[in-house]
Amino acid sequence: MNFRFTIRLQLLVLSLFLFTIPWLGYRYVWELEQYLRIGQEQTMIGTARAVATALHERPALFDSQSAYLKDVRPGTDLYAPPITSPIQLDGKFSDWQSVQGLSQVYGEQQVVSWFGQVTNFPPVTLSFRHMVGRYDKYLYAMFDVEDDAVIWRSTNALAVDQSDHLLISVIDDKEELERFVIAPYGEGWVNAFKLDDTANGYRATDNELRIQGRWQLTDKGYGIELRFPLAMTTGALAFALVDVDNPETRIKQYAVGTANPNNADGMGTVVTPSPEIERILSGLKYADSRVWVVDNHKRVLARAGSIHSASGFKVRNQQEGGYDWVRWLENTILFPLYYHILTRPPADFVDELQGAYALAGQDISSALGGAPDSLWRLSPDSKAVILSAAYPIYIGENVMGAVVVEQTTNGIRTLRNRALEQLFHVILAVMLLGTLSLFLFANRISSRIRKLRDDTEAVIDDNGKIIGSLPDVRRVDEIDDLHRSFSDVLSRLQQYNSYLENMASRLSHELRTPIAVVRSSLDTIGQVQDPSQQSVLIERAQSGITRLSTILNSMSEATRLEHAIAQEEPEYFDAAAVVSGCVDGYAHIFTERQFQLKISLEEAKLRGSADLFAQMFDKIIANAVEFSHVSDTITVHLWRDNKQMKLSVTNPGPPLPKDMNDQLLQSMVSVRPDEERHKTSTHPHLGLGLFIANMIASYHKGRIQLANLPDNTGVCVVVQLPLQG
Repeated sequence: MNFRFTIRLQLLVLSLFLFTIPWLGYRYVWELEQYLRIGQEQTMIGTARAVATALHERPALFDSQSAYLKDVRPGTDLYAPPITSPIQLDGKFSDWQSVQGLSQVYGEQQVVSWFGQVTNFPPVTLSFRHMVGRYDKYLYAMFDVEDDAVIWRSTNALAVDQSDHLLISVIDDKEELERFVIAPYGEGWVNAFKLDDTANGYRATDNELRIQGRWQLTDKGYGIELRFPLAMTTGALAFALVDVDNPETRIKQYAVGTANPNNADGMGTVVTPSPEIERILSGLKYADSRVWVVDNHKRVLARAGSIHSASGFKVRNQQEGGYDWVRWLENTILFPLYYHILTRPPADFVDELQGAYALAGQDISSALGGAPDSLWRLSPDSKAVILSAAYPIYIGENVMGAVVVEQTTNGIRTLRNRALEQLFHVILAVMLLGTLSLFLFANRISSRIRKLRDDTEAVIDDNGKIIGSLPDVRRVDEIDDLHRSFSDVLSRLQQYNSYLENMASRLSHELRTPIAVVRSSLDTIGQVQDPSQQSVLIERAQSGITRLSTILNSMSEATRLEHAIAQEEPEYFDAAAVVSGCVDGYAHIFTERQFQLKISLEEAKLRGSADLFAQMFDKIIANAVEFSHVSDTITVHLWRDNKQMKLSVTNPGPPLPKDMNDQLLQSMVSVRPDEERHKTSTHPHLGLGLFIANMIASYHKGRIQLANLPDNTGVCVVVQLPLQG
């Protein structure tokens, strides 16, 4: 089967280019998303700068013991995370579940002091898991201890160092070392005793009721939960558990802890989220961001907000209005189709920094070095993209910490999706309407072209004869123009075929008379003996032959003229002089006519051939003479119209037939009545005069127009030629 690339198929293929519109729209929205991300990044850096500005030059917000440390010692320098509710002091540690990931294990590597002979170290059989936390104005501590032998304080003993006990050391607001000890008689509620100021001394001087808690036995040892006010320490803190294994000798073996509680210089620090900073940040929980404040060791001092709600942009929910069928179409067809390309922001994702007590990242390191920075990262489950921006906090010339602001790109992604949804709605509608319109348009054009084809085939029979005409149509577009052109071509072909059909009878009509004259003269000359009569008959036969020769010469004149025009070299000449000279000659040739000449310009410079121009003028004048009557006046007028020269020849006489103005300029078209044809027997009328004149006018880049006079008393022939110079 032959494949036909029809107009409908061509327009359907062209309509496929409409599918580039959604791709361009998607690329545009994607670029817009990139700009939104850049804007979000700059906004977050600005937010971090604004928060840092509120914290600049406020040294009271930073702990004097910990903020200026050059290095943080793990296990010695402690971090007290905020606790959501007060700890129930029962020694069971169930309240520490939310922050238990921050606990650390202490054992043989964390022995801070030995007792007894230095050369005879006993094996370390005590270890514990420890951490601290803060709630309100209190510091809580937990110790989950593994001990092979729990030795309680004797009931009547005054000494506090002859059993398993806990040492606590702090630096008070006077920058003095204070030591406390907890040595219980058994499990249950405990309080601390304050020790004297003697180095390594164990004399209890007073009860310290502010330190309270519970000492509880466990399967592997015992557990301790304590609480004391944050105001007791300026940040320096040390814990140590002293192990006693022999109930008889009650000799202290070693102390395992965070630092040596008897040495103020080696004590660790405790960092607690600053309530003052948290009060400053409290208003930012409405800022659609999560804000952190870290010290120069990247330890968290305060936080506000939640990363799950920190989307960066608040996108207004779509209105519930609209038609139900539109929402049904969107939810069941369009949105599932769109979201093969788009991705929805996750409703939930893993936050690895939930409850973090220390942060890490290139942006924070850069901020602590004094340069603001930002960082893009994926959540651990790769569902969310998180942007963080960090800005340094200055105390004097020193960077004491940084403000870290975090947001997700969920808001941007939601905004992008909303924009693409609306864009895809419009694009889909445009594509459907455009494709449907193109298809209907192509179908209409194809139908009209097929109808034109069928109508054209219907007016031509199997033998090629034109048997009808195309129906009239209004000229609206190019197909209607083509229809009119086909109609004109068929009409002209029909007239030409009619002319060819009638040419035989016309030639027969023109040739019959001279042939009859020759035949009758030849037949009669043999019967006549009188020489004078024979001479008359011979003369009649010669006139018939002359008429036949004239007919043949007229028929070949157009062909000879075409060859002459092809070989003619154009030159410049004055048409006004040619016309004036020709009219003078016509007055002597056609004495029975009057000629009136009017020239309205001094010179009519044309490019062409003066002889051919004169021949054209002769044909027009001869035609005017033939259709006028004796004593009629033939008017010749020559004038300028812009850059055109116009020559008109007007003669009285019969008007032109209807709708024959242009056809009379064609070859062998004549509409003379029979009486006009036989006015002069020596001049046959084959309809070549105006055809030759029009051929010469075309050679001079001009044209000829025929028209009846307004009162239908004559005909005017106008020749229009372009002037040179």
